[in-house]
Amino acid sequence: MNLAALIVTGDSALADGLLRLAAAADAHAEVAYGADEARPAWTWPALILVGADVAADVASAGLQRRPGVVLVTADGATAEAYRLAVEAGAQDVAALPDHEDWLINAFAAACEPEGGWATTLCVVGARGGAGASVLTTALGLASARQGLRTLLVDADPFGGGIDLILGLESHEGVRWHDLAERRGRLSTATLRETLPRAGDLSVLSWRRGEPVPVSEAAVRALFDAAVRGFDLVIVDVPRYPGDVGRAALRSADVTLLLVPAEVRATVAADGLAAALRRDTADLRLVVQGPAPGGLTPDAVAAALDLPSAGTFDRDRRLPVAMDEGDLERACRRGPLTDFCTAVLADLALQPYAYREAA
Repeated sequence: MNLAALIVTGDSALADGLLRLAAAADAHAEVAYGADEARPAWTWPALILVGADVAADVASAGLQRRPGVVLVTADGATAEAYRLAVEAGAQDVAALPDHEDWLINAFAAACEPEGGWATTLCVVGARGGAGASVLTTALGLASARQGLRTLLVDADPFGGGIDLILGLESHEGVRWHDLAERRGRLSTATLRETLPRAGDLSVLSWRRGEPVPVSEAAVRALFDAAVRGFDLVIVDVPRYPGDVGRAALRSADVTLLLVPAEVRATVAADGLAAALRRDTADLRLVVQGPAPGGLTPDAVAAALDLPSAGTFDRDRRLPVAMDEGDLERACRRGPLTDFCTAVLADLALQPYAYREAA
């Protein structure tokens, strides 16, 4: 495991406390009990935590000035602490126990590579049964087949679980219930390793039974980790989005509004589009055929005054595949798969490994 942080202190109690915070962030940290012991590894880790007890020794040791150095003190962020920080070449001061959450976040950030940000794509259906969950899942499957690290997020606590569509409902792993009270930064490595997944496709859904309320801090932590650790985040957002769905819409690069080619669905979509525009910047229309009354995709687009992301016809094989938890096989070909491939091409996504190396 790569060294994320170096703790420099002669105070064993301080060292133990900081190692505990590093463990909470899933970060690999080691302790150097003085400036001379710290010297060989001084330039390696992203984060250096210097105890106030050795700050003067670090200052006089002639160690290279570098970013990512934090002075840690148990005596509060006093003027003396800031004077020591300047002398030791530290850019920040963290006072324990008040700044424990901040330090956990710093540890978590230090153990992650500097990559780009994922694209976030939301999908909303104009009416119940429009097929938004199927479209969300099909987009995720198509993305994973292209070698993209993909996360499907189920923002509908009453939707039955998007993991069920993929046949992953019995897989062990983290669900929203496990993250409901999460505080502070969430490690992307932990997120990827603990979510149910199939290959490059990871899924965050709900446990069976009554859903639990998810704190605002937990929602922020999840989406922050998701955009740092994946190539594409796709969120199935209900028409009444709630806190999770609204947070997803506000972070979305693109939101797709799925409208069946029906008069009633188009009328419903008109009001929904107005509400969605308050939370999402780039709203695009997807029309699903066939049209029972001959309503054309162009007519739907004109009625809603939305740019088109494309159209596709409903695939009669999919309801059976969903019930059998075998949507992956059914989505290997067909009009929905062709549409998803076109959407992904339009987004021009880059794999995480490529972004990390860039």
